Amino acid sequence: MQKKLNIGLFGFGVVGAGLYQVIQNTPSLNATIKKIAIKHPQKERNAPSELFTTDAKALLYDPEINVIVEVINDANQAWEIAQIAMQQGKAVVSASKQMIAAHLPEILALQESTGLPFLYEAAVCASIPVLRNLEEYYDNDLLAAVQGIVNGSTNFMLGKIIEEDLSFAQALSLAQDLGFAESNPSMDVDGWDAAQKLQLIVLHAFGILTQGTDILTAGISKIHARDVQYAKEKNYVIKLVAQAVKLEDGGLASFVLPQFVPAKHLLASVNSEYNAVLLESGFAEQQFFYGKGAGSLPTASAVLSDLSALSYDYKYAYKKFRSNRFQNDLAKDFLLPVYISFEDKRQVPLHLFETIYEQFKAGSHHYLTGQIAYKHLKEGTWWRQGSCSLLLLPEALSLSSLEAKSAFANSGELEYF
Repeated sequence: MQKKLNIGLFGFGVVGAGLYQVIQNTPSLNATIKKIAIKHPQKERNAPSELFTTDAKALLYDPEINVIVEVINDANQAWEIAQIAMQQGKAVVSASKQMIAAHLPEILALQESTGLPFLYEAAVCASIPVLRNLEEYYDNDLLAAVQGIVNGSTNFMLGKIIEEDLSFAQALSLAQDLGFAESNPSMDVDGWDAAQKLQLIVLHAFGILTQGTDILTAGISKIHARDVQYAKEKNYVIKLVAQAVKLEDGGLASFVLPQFVPAKHLLASVNSEYNAVLLESGFAEQQFFYGKGAGSLPTASAVLSDLSALSYDYKYAYKKFRSNRFQNDLAKDFLLPVYISFEDKRQVPLHLFETIYEQFKAGSHHYLTGQIAYKHLKEGTWWRQGSCSLLLLPEALSLSSLEAKSAFANSGELEYF
């Protein structure tokens, strides 16, 4: 039976206002927003003034409120709100991927100790129903890989860089002007936003609890015009791809890196601020989820979905994590196929490469392709320095649990000098 939800809402910005709107237009949901906590009471808002307060305690300690929804920008404050809410017997719905990723162990412990749900579908790809599908539809399936474009800001920028020959700085300025990128865009362009989302995906898809910093991560700020030219010559596009791939030995390779994607690949068709997630399943084979990864109503729709689930007492079961809690390390011993472009050959330690497929030099422009051990990238900083740029080759998109290591070993070796 559907239960009545009395909601205390923290934040009335883009997402909060969107949520108010969708709840007003969803009469089938037995839910009411009782109070909304805000910081700036003088600002005009499209909702009755009596709903608003600057007193957080008016929501957290109101016995009639049984659900706290937080959609604020301050991750530290969001965590404080979530803790108090659950300690006061209230379920929590959050869209704060940064807060959730930073406090996953504590969030799991809070859910276990209180018996209350903490739902966060909106924290990953907004309108795309990723997490609950991983929890429920794929709870017993043998997933081989999850690959996705999970950051709309960088996807928008890469489209402009590839299709319109804009520089990184020009693409970033345009993304900021259109509201796709923040004034401080480092979380997006350096890949950390995508890594936090992948951290949540890995927990629900494979049962592995990890820190975002454990995931090899690079963004798009080092991509050069020469890399774009290489992509065009090969009929590739460049995407920032978050991946988690099962290896032959059962380990999980997990990384967020810019990548050359063949024009015919499903992920190549994901443009502008859209997100997509591609699953490779042992039973269902490939399945593709696509939709808007940000914005007022798309994100509010994910929060609404969580609220609907709460009205029927839904909570994450974390089945794969609970059955796998003593085997929760990411793989550290595998090979990656990479392209590296650079101007100073002394910067690139060729001896670290397992195989070099191709080398090219034209004036000061060099590039090479080959395979290198993950640990040499995770532990090294040479590839992040100076004019060096690194992208994954398309082969990394075709990995599965059966060919994760052999895919590289069988590649022919080509060298051009």
